[in-house]
Amino acid sequence: MSIILIRSVILYILVVFSVRLMGKRQLGELQPSELVITILVSNIATLPLEDTDIPIIVGVTPILSLVCYEVIMSWIILHSPYMRKIVSGSPKIIISNGKINRSVLRELRFSVDDLMTALRGRDIFDISEVQFAIVETTGSVSIMKKQDKDVPTRDDLNIKTERIDPPQAVVSDGDIIHSTLKSMGLNEQFVKNTAQKEKIKVSDIFIMTSDCNGNYFIAPKGDSHDKN
Repeated sequence: MSIILIRSVILYILVVFSVRLMGKRQLGELQPSELVITILVSNIATLPLEDTDIPIIVGVTPILSLVCYEVIMSWIILHSPYMRKIVSGSPKIIISNGKINRSVLRELRFSVDDLMTALRGRDIFDISEVQFAIVETTGSVSIMKKQDKDVPTRDDLNIKTERIDPPQAVVSDGDIIHSTLKSMGLNEQFVKNTAQKEKIKVSDIFIMTSDCNGNYFIAPKGDSHDKN
């Protein structure tokens, strides 16, 4: 039993390391080559767990080999548009100028139900609102609505606003996140001064967010109310 436990921990760490090394994509965003590698790695990792007679190196070696192969292929694809098109394919336009390209849909084996599901996923229930749609290499569908059907922006309404990055968490469960503070041009003293102003200890803060201008939000531990 202890052997299986040790093997499980080793393979778990190895698979997590492998996935992190390949990038931070969600499962639905994987390119075909990345999806194949992910499936193979998961299957190979189970072999030494199912049969303790198989040396763990038999599982470790092919996993590391596949990850190295994927890293090399990613580098090649990054520098070669030709290889990128062969391995990952290319985006396909399925709606252009408001008209559905049926031949491309057939080529992709994309049914009407698939198209309507993708539109509903973008909060579009009337296909006549779509100006342009393209199927990405990951299988996701990017959509641009017709201008007269789209939501107006502040620029359209001539509303002037300040352009700043969104707030980020600077305190999490009582711990100050120094890296975030540094990236925003703030420091630890800002957090302490703000906590003192709100009459709360930093260790009693569940989460605190702030933008680069010092506008903050605090949610204390164990309290139902928030402080701004």
